[in-house]
Amino acid sequence: MVQGAVLMTATSTSEALATRSHGPAKQVMARHPAASRFAPLISLILFILVWQLLSLRYPPFILPGPASVAERIVEKLADGSLIVHIATTLSEAIPGLILGALAAFALGVPIAKSPLADRLLSPFIVASQGIPFIAVAPLLFIWFGSGLGAKILVCALIVFFPIVINVIAGLRSTPPVLRDLFRSLGATPAETFFKLELPAALPFIFAGLRVGGTLSMIGAITGEFLSADRGLGFMINLGNGLYDTALVIAGVLTIVLIALGIYSAIRLAERALRVERWAT
Repeated sequence: MVQGAVLMTATSTSEALATRSHGPAKQVMARHPAASRFAPLISLILFILVWQLLSLRYPPFILPGPASVAERIVEKLADGSLIVHIATTLSEAIPGLILGALAAFALGVPIAKSPLADRLLSPFIVASQGIPFIAVAPLLFIWFGSGLGAKILVCALIVFFPIVINVIAGLRSTPPVLRDLFRSLGATPAETFFKLELPAALPFIFAGLRVGGTLSMIGAITGEFLSADRGLGFMINLGNGLYDTALVIAGVLTIVLIALGIYSAIRLAERALRVERWAT
């Protein structure tokens, strides 16, 4: 009874709002379907052309051309070292993202629902963002060693803040009229949370996960810069030490592609769950 009445009300309201908010964008895409479809490809081609033109003005050890970087990528793929570096970085970034997201959810829920928890925990969470992380990371390696666990912890700490902020904002975004409706229908606090507050917070949570997914790569590379014998951060450091600029750029481009892949995977999961229907 509670689920049927409220879900019908919430879904119809959010879908109507979403239709109104996305109407102009859909009209523009309908008018120029080819331009919208090929816009990313056009941007990529323009970027490569500008890069190639700039590389002609500088020696290769300062700015190598796209062909030189592609050659280094193919070379590293052929000898298998790039796959090893990618696997190492992902083994740090993905667990770090999961750990950071779980910690963010575990703290975000009580902060959003309890004024006391908000007053106790929020100042520490916000203050932690004022500390340069590069200054704290060496302490983590001193306390937890230089192994995989320390690098996962670095990733988790970096992704934690944007996710927890979105969890709090999402849980607090539930329309009061729907809370009152649940209360009038005799819903328990657990029913209100799982059938109303959590679904309403999903757009915010996934937004935080998308940001955290890209930041997890920064955390992994930061840890590898400090202490590693493999990984994309190690590969970039190696190229820097050898003045192999093409190798450095190859590592950076690989990081960008992986970050885009993580972002796209989270976005696909969001669409599969039809999270947009809860956006208001």
